[in-house]
Amino acid sequence: MNFDFWKNRKVFLTGHTGFKGGWTALWLSKLGSKVYGYSLSPTTIPNFFSDTKIESCLSKSTIGNILDFRKLSTAMENSKPSVVIHMAAQPIVRESYRNPMETFKINTIGTANVLEAARKISSIEAIINITTDKVYENKEWDRAYTETDRLGGHDPYSSSKACAELITTAYRKSFFYNTDIKLSSVRAGNVIGGGDWAADRLIPDFFRAIDKNQTLRIRSPNAIRPWQHVLDPICGYLMLAEKLSTQGSEYEHAWNFGPEKNDSKTVAWIIDYLSSNVREYNFELEDIAQPHETKLLKLDSSKAKKQLGWKTLWNVEVSLDKTIEWYQALRKKKI
Repeated sequence: MNFDFWKNRKVFLTGHTGFKGGWTALWLSKLGSKVYGYSLSPTTIPNFFSDTKIESCLSKSTIGNILDFRKLSTAMENSKPSVVIHMAAQPIVRESYRNPMETFKINTIGTANVLEAARKISSIEAIINITTDKVYENKEWDRAYTETDRLGGHDPYSSSKACAELITTAYRKSFFYNTDIKLSSVRAGNVIGGGDWAADRLIPDFFRAIDKNQTLRIRSPNAIRPWQHVLDPICGYLMLAEKLSTQGSEYEHAWNFGPEKNDSKTVAWIIDYLSSNVREYNFELEDIAQPHETKLLKLDSSKAKKQLGWKTLWNVEVSLDKTIEWYQALRKKKI
């Protein structure tokens, strides 16, 4: 990563009040970027945005819905960014079953709104649309998915993010072709790290269970996921944005940013590791019927390694250690 590229660069970041968006905002501010955030208010108490006082690091924080096209367009136009990073989303699989229409609207129409607003702003050089590893039509096979594999999505969340990929391709080919704006989508695995308090996520659920002295209830202990620390894919996103800005259409593709093969672990393995390093803790299976969720999912990130020089720096054990360290520091009021 060229740190000089980011110094004083204007970045419009949607979803800055969320877990992943918050870490991105902090990193960009450390690089000296001028960050303009646009997002709904934090949805949990506690939350990463408030705990780390992210607003003080931003050039401007706008609380708004990406479905409000007029407000979104005004905020983006006023910031005059050179880079747009779109993270705002409804990101929870089980929530998508409870509220499918809202999930589809936010993840599809919301994405179209961001791209439509961006195409009218001459200062923009690069746009990164963050989707998910779940955009692939999952065959539950052992091999890792590559960027050319077929898109799909069983649940509303996965399907809506696959639609967001199609919207991205349509805007790239219809409106950004032969323009100065370069657009890519990025797909990462299950990100972990300090500050995630979302419902129905394994590690936040683990720490909430400890804090409330409750039994941890999980759904699929044998499900295999590609676990990675949140900073690893964010690093890839920033490297890609830099390439899009400086070298252009050669990098206008979909990109996987997943962990190494050995870092795909079962849910039970993660719980065992947390229990052995925090305190012994048992879990029990939820005894209610569960909506469909993928059991096996792996990403092939060969393209990012070869063409961007990106790689994960922390394996799953180090990622979990860093996550544990963050939550323990929060308890000791050292955040």
